[in-house]
Amino acid sequence: MFPAGPPSHSLLRLPLLQLLLLVVQAVGRGLGRASPAGGPLEDVVIERYHIPRACPREVQMGDFVRYHYNGTFEDGKKFDSSYDRNTLVAIVVGVGRLITGMDRGLMGMCVNERRRLIVPPHLGYGSIGLAGLIPPDATLYFDVVLLDVWNKEDTVQVSTLLRPPHCPRMVQDGDFVRYHYNGTLLDGTSFDTSYSKGGTYDTYVGSGWLIKGMDQGLLGMCPGERRKIIIPPFLAYGEKGYGTVIPPQASLVFHVLLIDVHNPKDAVQLETLELPPGCVRRAGAGDFMRYHYNGSLMDGTLFDSRGETDAGSHEPSRPHFRGQRHDYGAPQEATLGANKVIEGLDTGLQGMCVGERRQLIVPPHLAHGESGARGVPGSAVLLFEVELVSREDGLPTGYLFVWHKDPPANLFEDMDLNKDGEVPPEEFSTFIKAQVSEGKGRLMPGQDPEKTIGDMFQNQDRNQDGKITVDELKLKSDEDEERVHEEL
Repeated sequence: MFPAGPPSHSLLRLPLLQLLLLVVQAVGRGLGRASPAGGPLEDVVIERYHIPRACPREVQMGDFVRYHYNGTFEDGKKFDSSYDRNTLVAIVVGVGRLITGMDRGLMGMCVNERRRLIVPPHLGYGSIGLAGLIPPDATLYFDVVLLDVWNKEDTVQVSTLLRPPHCPRMVQDGDFVRYHYNGTLLDGTSFDTSYSKGGTYDTYVGSGWLIKGMDQGLLGMCPGERRKIIIPPFLAYGEKGYGTVIPPQASLVFHVLLIDVHNPKDAVQLETLELPPGCVRRAGAGDFMRYHYNGSLMDGTLFDSRGETDAGSHEPSRPHFRGQRHDYGAPQEATLGANKVIEGLDTGLQGMCVGERRQLIVPPHLAHGESGARGVPGSAVLLFEVELVSREDGLPTGYLFVWHKDPPANLFEDMDLNKDGEVPPEEFSTFIKAQVSEGKGRLMPGQDPEKTIGDMFQNQDRNQDGKITVDELKLKSDEDEERVHEEL
């Protein structure tokens, strides 16, 4: 859509030798139309009729510029216009590719500045003119608006607009980032924005997925930081541009807000906020935990999740509220190592003492991954503040009930309360509850005791006839030993 190289129209540029000849001839003859004051013009007359408030740089010799213009004669008759061709002039200033009057008239211009230039003949096309377009000894009038300027020596320009006071980490090559951006040309024309797409732009830095200038501009950013990044075209889309939205040789301006950053090698980052004195027993795998938490994305956005999942589903649950000490009146419950919470939260709860408070930063590969979850975008880093309310020793894997000491020598007889040779559900439940209340054993924590006892009864009722006989009753340890012998 946009041809590479300089524009094809020949009005403003001639072969260097021919241009020099014209200039020498014009100067030698001293030709020129009368100036508004009545005498011949000796130099370009410049009228700056619109000067932008901000001018970060001015055109200098050797700069590459992109501009629009209308060209007229003294009587107002138009002889040329870039607007009519719908193509900007894209050219280097001061190297003989423009008429001398235009070279001089562009010097010192700012982007979005508008000028009117009066170019005398000896700085235009002299006594020869341009056949069919410019008569001899013509004074030329140009209305010019500058839209872009850059130099081959330019680098990426980074301005920090807002930097949060706390920066847990900065972007490095190889990191995965999530950010929002507005993209404009140097004159302010918008060409793209992530905000209209319903999500952040997610990608790796330094891996060839981004234009080189954006790779450079993102380095060193903190989550929550805002930057303005100006990228010269040779670090953006160069001579070809991009589709119909980014012209060839266009400088780009991005306003970027970094949402979060992580690396695929990241582990859970843990910080202890409060540690009660006298901590002896720390939580480990299998322990039953009750805890409060607050959670958010790294930019402070609340997500609709308590970190718990159905087994293998990674489906988040109810919301929490940042700034509150607790998320709900009742604490959350989980058994460590039981695949009931996301891996990163499970890791962060390990080793906690009752009453301890921690901050956890969980990378997405230890949270909800690339797919995300309800209220959690894909590839999002999660921030949790966790307080451990209580901890109970867990049971070995596969156990619903354990004895604190050896079980009764005559277990079935003690369980058969009416001594009729069989144990129905009511007797079984009464017996187990008595062992718990007397401190002789304990049920698996974190589950309704009635359900746990019911599951135990079903396991022992081998023939599912609603009662347990002496031949059916077996301790789990005995079952495990028999299974080992069978496998051997």
